[in-house]
Amino acid sequence: MRVAAGILAVALGAGAWVDKETASVLARRRYWAFQVPVRPPVPQIRSPWVRNPIDAFILQSLQAKKLTPSKPLDREHLLRRVTYDLTGLPPTPGEIDFFLRDRGPDAYAKVVDRLLASPHYGERWALRWLDVVRYADTNGYEADGLRPQAWRYRDYVVHAYNSDKPYNRFVEEQIAGDELWPGDTEALIATGFNRCGPLHVVGGNQDKEASRQEVLVEMSSSIGSAFLGLTMGCARCHNHKFDPILQSDYYRLQALFAATEFKDVDISTSGQKSAHQWAMKAWEARLDPVKKEIAELEKPYREKLKEQRKARLEPKYRAVLEIPADKRTPEQKQLAKDAETQITPMWDEIVGALTSADRERRTALRARLHQIEMEKPAPLPAAFAVADMAGDPPATWILRVGDVKHKIRQVTPGLPLVLDNGQTPVPLASRGRRAALARWLASPEHPLTARVMVNRIWQFRMGTGLVGTPNDFGVLGQRPTNQKLLDWLAAEFMANRWSVKAIDRLIVLSSAYRQASADDPAKAKIDPENKLYWRMNRKRMEGEAIRDCVLAVNGRLNPRLGGQPVRVPIDQEVYDLIFTEGERDFLWPVTPGRFEQDRRSLYLLNKRALRLPLLAAFDQPDTMTSCPVRPVSTHALQALTLFNSSFMREESNAFADRLRRECGADRDFQLRRAYKLALARAPKPAEMRMGREFFAQGGELADFCLALMNRNEFVYIP
Repeated sequence: MRVAAGILAVALGAGAWVDKETASVLARRRYWAFQVPVRPPVPQIRSPWVRNPIDAFILQSLQAKKLTPSKPLDREHLLRRVTYDLTGLPPTPGEIDFFLRDRGPDAYAKVVDRLLASPHYGERWALRWLDVVRYADTNGYEADGLRPQAWRYRDYVVHAYNSDKPYNRFVEEQIAGDELWPGDTEALIATGFNRCGPLHVVGGNQDKEASRQEVLVEMSSSIGSAFLGLTMGCARCHNHKFDPILQSDYYRLQALFAATEFKDVDISTSGQKSAHQWAMKAWEARLDPVKKEIAELEKPYREKLKEQRKARLEPKYRAVLEIPADKRTPEQKQLAKDAETQITPMWDEIVGALTSADRERRTALRARLHQIEMEKPAPLPAAFAVADMAGDPPATWILRVGDVKHKIRQVTPGLPLVLDNGQTPVPLASRGRRAALARWLASPEHPLTARVMVNRIWQFRMGTGLVGTPNDFGVLGQRPTNQKLLDWLAAEFMANRWSVKAIDRLIVLSSAYRQASADDPAKAKIDPENKLYWRMNRKRMEGEAIRDCVLAVNGRLNPRLGGQPVRVPIDQEVYDLIFTEGERDFLWPVTPGRFEQDRRSLYLLNKRALRLPLLAAFDQPDTMTSCPVRPVSTHALQALTLFNSSFMREESNAFADRLRRECGADRDFQLRRAYKLALARAPKPAEMRMGREFFAQGGELADFCLALMNRNEFVYIP
C-alpha cells in the first residue's frame, strides 16, 4: 500500500503524501461515471428504421436481445405527443389540420422546429428544472415566508431554455454569475439557484452557527443533486458508505460557499425608483385613512378589554404599570413589558366584543383595506441573488455527524478528490471560490456534467432515463441501460455548444421516439421494464400540465410569459384548514382578474406549505428535496378531483360555452370540435353514436365536456 500511495503522491505533486483513505478513493476512479465520456463509434446498421445515430444505438441493443422496435405511432397521436412534450400544451385544431394535410417528407421536422421555437418550450423545460432545484416562492417550514423577488429566477430559467443558452454557461451563471460576469443583471439573477432550497426562519433566540450550517448544507446539496448527479449529502456525517467520496470532500465543497451570503441586489433604474416613490405615496394616502378608521372603531373596545385584564393582573404587574415609563428600573421595564403582553387583547377578542352594528362596519372597512392592500405597488426590481462576504472568509470544519458543536478539523475549499485529483486551483480568498467551482463543472473534461444533463433530457422525452436515477450516478444508482448511447449523447451535446435544443431535436426526430406505446407481451417477457426502448413509454401529464391543458381546451388560457406569481381561488375546505376567517383574505389575497388567474400553472404562487388540491393529487413535489423524476401514483382522489372539483366543473362549463360559441347548436359539429380540441383527433363512429345518444336522452353539453376531460386519453400521452 505504501508503494502504491507513493506513486499516487507523485501524481498529486511533489512532497504530497497520500493516506490510506485518499489512496482508496483514487483507486476507484475507474468507475464508469468518473471517467470522461469518449464518443463511441455509431453502429453501422443498415435499416430504414435508423433515422439518426440514436436509432442505431437503440437498434443495436434491441438486436442483441432479438427484439424489434414497435410500429410507428399514427400522425394524429404523434402530433399530440410531440406538442405536449415540447410545450406542455395540446395542438390547436388548425395545427392538426395543417400537419395532416402536409404529406411532405419534412412535415414532422417542420412541426418540431416550430415547437422548439415556441416561447412555451422554455416554460415546459422550466417546470422540470425547477423540480430539480426545489424552487418555490416561499421559505418553507413553520413561517413559510414569501420570497417577493424569487420569481425572477424562475423567469431566468424560462428565458435560458427559450434562447437555447449553452448549458455550460447556464451552469456557470447559476453558481457564480456575480463573480464571473459582474454587472450582468441576468447572470446575477441566475445566482438565485443558490437560494432555491428551503430556509428555516424562526423568531426568538437562534443558534446563528447552526442556522448558517443549514444554509451551507442546502447550497452544497444542490450542487450534488443538480449538476454532479451524486449523493454528496451522504458524506456529511461520515465517509460515503458506497461512493468514493470522503467526509472531507463534502466539507471542502461546502467551504466553496463559506463566504457566500444571501443578498437581494437592487437592479432598478432611477426612473423606476422615482415612479415607485410617487406610487407608494398615493397608495399610502388611500390606505392610512382606512387603517385609522378601523383603529378608532376598535379603540374603546380594546381599552375596555385592557382594563378588564389589568384588574385581573397580579399586584406586582399592576403596580409597575402605574409607574411612568421613564421612571422605571430595568427590572420594572421587563415587568411592564410582560404586563402589556398579558393585557393586550387579540384581534378576535376585539371582534367578539363588538356590537353587531360595529362588527358589520368593521367587516366592510376590512374589505376595503384588503382591496387597497392588494393594489400595493410592486416592490422595486431586485435580484434574488447571492454575494461574497467582505473580509476574510469564515473557517470551514469537518463536523462530527454534521453537528456544528463537534468540530474535528479545519479544511480549505476544494473539489471532490475522485473527480478532480486536486488539480483545480481554488482561491482561499472570499471572491472566486464559486467561480472555480462553476468553471470546473462547465469544463468538457468533467466526467459528469454533460452526462447528467443529457440523461435528464432523455428522461424528459422518453419517459425514463438511460440512467434510471438521474440524481445518482454513483454505485447505488442504476447503471446505464445503454452507456454507449449516453456517452455519445454527452459528446454530441458538448460538440453542439452544449445546446439543449439540439439534443431535444435529435431525440424527438428519432424513430425510437416515434414508436407507438402499445404493449407486446412477447417482448415484455424479455424486457419487462422497456429498458431497451422497444416501444415508447406512455406518460401521464403532471398536475400543472392537466390544468394548463384544461384551460387551453376551453380557450381561456392566458399565454403571457413571466411576471410575479399568481394567487388563484382555492377550495373552501383548504381555506378552512389553513386560515382563520379573519386572516384568509389577508394571507391569501387572490390575484384580481380572471384572465390573470388563468395563467399557466408555472406562474401560480408555489407555496411550500400549501399546494393546490389538483396539483397535489397528481404528485406535485413538496419542493423540500430535489425531485428528478415525479412519481406517478394512482388513487381515488385523482378521479374525484377531476370529476367533482369546483375548478373542473367551472372549466367544463367554459368548454361548453366555447363549443356553443364556435359551433352553434349543431350537435355533430360540437362533438367533432370537442374531440379535436380535447384529444387532438376526430371522434370514432362509435363515439359519435354514443355522443348523439347522450344528447338525445337530455344530456348537458357541460357534462359531456367534463366526461371528455376525465378520459384516460386526456390525461395520458401515448
